[in-house]
Amino acid sequence: MKPVNKLVCLAVASALSSTAIAQESQLDEIVITATKREQTLQEAPVAVTVTSAETIEQARITDLSDLQSIIPSLRITTLQNSTQVNLVIRGFGNGANNPGVEPSVGLFIDGVYRSRSAASIGDLFDLERIEVLRGPQSTLFGQNASAGVISVLTAKPSYEWGGAVEATFGNDDYVGVRAKITGPLSDTLAFSLTGNHFTRDGYFDLVNLGTSINDRDRWDVRAQLLWEPSENLSFRLIADKGEIDELCCAVVNLVAGPTTAIINLLGGQIEPNAPSAYRGYQDFAPRNLVDNRGVSLQADWNLGNWSITSITAQRKVDSFFDTDIDFTSADLGMQANDTRLDTFTQEFRLSYDSGGRVRGLIGAYFLEEDVEYDTAVSWGADFRGYATGLVAASTGCFVGAPSCNPNAFGATEAALGLPSGILLAAGQFNAQFATQDASTSSFFGQLDFDLSDRLTATLGVSHTQSDKRVGIEDFGNELFGQLNLVDIGFAGAFAALTGGLPPTPANLGAYPIQAATADFISVTACSATNPPPACNSLLGLYPFQFLAPVVPFDNGKTNDSDTTYTLRLSFEATDNINVYAGVSTGFKATSWNLSRDSRPVLDPANPPRSPLGGYANPYYPRYGTRFAGPEEATVYEVGMKARWDTVALNIAVFDQEIKGFQNNLFVGTAFSLANAGKQSTEGVEVELLWAPIPQLDINVAGTFLDPVYDSFTNAQGPAGPADLSGSKPAGIHGTSLSVGFTLKWQAMGLDGFLRADYLYEDEVQVTENVPRSVATREVGTLNASLGAAVNGWSFLLWGRNLTDDNYLVSSFPSVAQAGSLSGYPNQPRTFGLTIRKDF
Repeated sequence: MKPVNKLVCLAVASALSSTAIAQESQLDEIVITATKREQTLQEAPVAVTVTSAETIEQARITDLSDLQSIIPSLRITTLQNSTQVNLVIRGFGNGANNPGVEPSVGLFIDGVYRSRSAASIGDLFDLERIEVLRGPQSTLFGQNASAGVISVLTAKPSYEWGGAVEATFGNDDYVGVRAKITGPLSDTLAFSLTGNHFTRDGYFDLVNLGTSINDRDRWDVRAQLLWEPSENLSFRLIADKGEIDELCCAVVNLVAGPTTAIINLLGGQIEPNAPSAYRGYQDFAPRNLVDNRGVSLQADWNLGNWSITSITAQRKVDSFFDTDIDFTSADLGMQANDTRLDTFTQEFRLSYDSGGRVRGLIGAYFLEEDVEYDTAVSWGADFRGYATGLVAASTGCFVGAPSCNPNAFGATEAALGLPSGILLAAGQFNAQFATQDASTSSFFGQLDFDLSDRLTATLGVSHTQSDKRVGIEDFGNELFGQLNLVDIGFAGAFAALTGGLPPTPANLGAYPIQAATADFISVTACSATNPPPACNSLLGLYPFQFLAPVVPFDNGKTNDSDTTYTLRLSFEATDNINVYAGVSTGFKATSWNLSRDSRPVLDPANPPRSPLGGYANPYYPRYGTRFAGPEEATVYEVGMKARWDTVALNIAVFDQEIKGFQNNLFVGTAFSLANAGKQSTEGVEVELLWAPIPQLDINVAGTFLDPVYDSFTNAQGPAGPADLSGSKPAGIHGTSLSVGFTLKWQAMGLDGFLRADYLYEDEVQVTENVPRSVATREVGTLNASLGAAVNGWSFLLWGRNLTDDNYLVSSFPSVAQAGSLSGYPNQPRTFGLTIRKDF
């Protein structure tokens, strides 16, 4: 029996035998809108975790990344820059590092879909609650919810005057201010205005530059108007804007490979083999700039048994970041990315509830989005010397080889009649300009039918159509990547074999070479076993062509459609216990590779031929992937929700799979975007809230997963392409457990609380293409806070990651440094004091 199945049996058995002593009710009833209508948490037959505004404030949860400390099914990681956030639920999730790869976890703020991670970064202030729905949610939330949904709900304006001013001071010179004011403008019109600004020094030192990165400098403002001309009609207008100007993100060296010696000879430095050292070397500090703004209007009209909801939104995001691609103080190269998103969404819902046996809704959702993505990579002043050193040290330049030339690039320039020093020259660059126009429409409906007083059947269905138009242009002056090393190398070999003749048609006819021999010469690098002249002496330079131009196109298009459904039965076993069982499906449309690695796929059975007889490819132009096909998710789930006076217990047992999971993995000089044939997870989730006395709440939440790649033949492993079918996906913890408590107290006229939570996640390999022996992650973080309030003043002493736990968020092969490995470290211990005045 699998470990998860054993846990399932134990969890269900313990749940069904649970008893509680009747006391005065101490647990607050929680109302949610996870199914797009109001229900209590215990009534809703879905796996959902709710975090209240009180918990967010007391636990000092300031952004989405902090949520994972109390929701073990959720993992949120920040990678290449401040806005590259990857959302994962139950081990499923993607969407970082490429604006063409949309997330599998849908993020909604006040009912408005945020299509990319850069559009979701913001301070969690003045909230009502956060709902995390686990498993496919495409029936009610449309595409890109194949793994789950995070729904953030902000507080509405109030018709009573009120507000707050807050200041926070912490380590690393952390300074934050927040403010809110709300009140009536008339009997039917209310407003609210919130704002915040946070700054903090970086916690990762760049030794050679005398500065630090992974700092924080961001601000947000949000304005709302609530107009209720009658008790049945309301309009809520929200406008928000936020900016980020930060230096991010730090990378540590896990393994200093053989290329490190050449970097050192050039005067470059790294902090070698130091995954726990929050210090390193770069030739400049990476800068992240984000401008995120939008406006939405929600209209609700109650017609008695019927109600109509409309949510209209327009959002724009501009983001820029540059980065030192090699993460050393040697000037090898840099990359700059500029992304612009313009997104319009419209949702209509018509709901019916007469209080009888039938309830339901129908609706439509539309999205129009324009994406512009510009990315460029340029050589630094040291790259020519670095490449020359690598060639000289490579096995291809073996001792005594007639063609051994440490100055291979100079020799190539001379052979082609090019100016000396022009290949791999400092400042040469290659850039791509990508555009994507996406249009999505969804039509959905869901019906709840009471089969009896205690048994309810739910049927939901949604049809989604997603159309995308994509184009990529190439621009730049980087010369070496444009050379056809196959043809040029073949010409050199032909000349050596024929006494210096060029491979013209006449000479090829005069000195016939069999096609098989020509093929062999064209694609065989010179080595000890294949010495010159019957070999291609230039193929050893091929690894330095990773700035080869893409094949531009302007007619890329995909048209995806899918029908998803939800079937569920829920049964009120007792007045305290509800059980449910069902199946749900999810859908995510094709994701296009908009990065500089977007290339047509090579057909190995029919490779293009060189005009000279040899293979023009796979060496030039390079091949990769332009898109990954749709994801289709299915989950079978049974659950129980129980609530007594002092105890609430929720259990979900599930078997979830995603066919065609879109995997985007960095492989050293490019990202590999591929569909896994099938990835599945069996698991159980347990949430327990116990209030043994009115002053004490105890929380226990656990997620136990048994994930597997059922089929993934075109994956990437530590040694390159690999078949990972049957193996466990990296980065997914088998056990995630969060335990916490909140103790309320009164003393000396103060109302206070003490809160702590501890997150444990068992050891797991971080990424597929970095060996487990090098990069694993085991998490054990403690967060705590002590608060007190009197006469409208409140004081909060808080700390996060008080255990100063150090682990890797992600890992990857170092850029253009074969044999070296790098990783992103987590944030170390933070602590501070927050002072707040409510009025």
